[in-house]
Amino acid sequence: MVRRLFSTISVALLLALALAHSTSAQTTPGIPSVAAPNMGTLPQEAVAWLEGLIRINTTNPPGNELAAANYIAGILEKEGIPHEVIEMTPGRGIVVARLSASVMPDAARSLLLIAHLDVVGVTREKWTVDPFAAVTQNGYLYGRGTIDDKGMVIANLAAFIALKRNAVPLDRDVIFLADDDEEQGGGDASIKAVIAKHWDKIAAGFAINEEGRVITKNGKPIYVGIQTSEKVSMNVTVICTGTSGHASMPRPDNAVIHLSQAIAKIGEYETPVKFIPETERYFEQLAKVEDDETAKWIRALEMPSRQSLAVKRVAEMSPVWNSMMRDTVAPTMLQAGVRMNVIPSDARANLNIRLLPGDSINDVIADLKKVVNDPQIRFEIVPNGGGPSPPSSLESPLYKTIQHASEEEFPGIVTMPYMSTGATDSAQLRLHNVQAYGLLPFPLAEEDVLRMHADDERIPLDSFRKGVEFLYRIVNEFVSRK
Repeated sequence: MVRRLFSTISVALLLALALAHSTSAQTTPGIPSVAAPNMGTLPQEAVAWLEGLIRINTTNPPGNELAAANYIAGILEKEGIPHEVIEMTPGRGIVVARLSASVMPDAARSLLLIAHLDVVGVTREKWTVDPFAAVTQNGYLYGRGTIDDKGMVIANLAAFIALKRNAVPLDRDVIFLADDDEEQGGGDASIKAVIAKHWDKIAAGFAINEEGRVITKNGKPIYVGIQTSEKVSMNVTVICTGTSGHASMPRPDNAVIHLSQAIAKIGEYETPVKFIPETERYFEQLAKVEDDETAKWIRALEMPSRQSLAVKRVAEMSPVWNSMMRDTVAPTMLQAGVRMNVIPSDARANLNIRLLPGDSINDVIADLKKVVNDPQIRFEIVPNGGGPSPPSSLESPLYKTIQHASEEEFPGIVTMPYMSTGATDSAQLRLHNVQAYGLLPFPLAEEDVLRMHADDERIPLDSFRKGVEFLYRIVNEFVSRK
């Protein structure tokens, strides 16, 4: 009897040890596995908050972010969270709030949750719904800013409020910032101005911002891209001068014709391919989760004998992948003429140029001059463009926390560093020694991500709620006292 009991206990003990070993094998070394923290009704409340925020038109310019900041402030007020609305310029404002871990804040350890309130403009006739009505159809919430970046504003807000409601014991301060003028940037209301005038209110060692990715295929998340660096956005004006005159007497130096020819040449030009360390690691990890045919071409990017063809194939597969491999030049605006019967003396175009970190705008312009090869054409750099910033570390505690939380939230997921092709406020934060990481936490198919800045921008409501929970998992794990 005693022997049988001992045998039963031994078997149970061995099973327990095996289970413990199995569980530990699935976690990141040094970071214990934790269950998803409880948010209660917050994910659903966040949907209502997002709908309300979309209905405030913050198209930039002019912005009107002060109205949106006051809206967010009203939610914080109901939660009993101290906050401050700051009017940066007339009609434009930000809202800042803080949850303190101690009486004496330690900026180097603090976490900043940042997202912007302004949105890009819309061509209303191209939308199937009112872009500022927060319309729900077939499980999607439509509206300008659902992805860029009001969804992130509300996800940050929900995570911030969850910490307060759950009375989470904090190991570091958490700062909430909904800022303005991100889409135009550089002015008196931008992140540059916020840092210059109010750094004491937002100083932090770490930040979570927009522009990462949780990409799905066939409804299943396949990878999490953590934005650690970004391309530099610059604008260049192409100016063509010619002889003005009556349209009944055409001349060979017509500025409109020469500008059109120059833009056509620029459109056909492909800048040289260049891989920075972040994109090399990105493609290396991406090949693990893509289908066999796609993965074959991604791996061929590392083969000198096949790289040229591989670049062509990979670029054709995704405009994002194309942009990650080179500087890009996109004509975005044309301007010419004063009357239908007058040949103008000049014609202009805007080029939006996105530079890989470390590349020079002057080198790109020098190449474009050779491509155009027209003495009537000149290039002028538009002031207040973006600037380079150092990448965020892949070894910081926040990066590792995002990795771990991703693996917990999406078992079997692959995580990777991600260089965003779009510019964000993180560049300015990185220049102030902030380890800033971009994370769009909502699981989205590539076709929905591409609606950012496009017509019928939308977000699946299930993905939005999932992203709210995912972001809170990251934040809770990073800031809670162990």
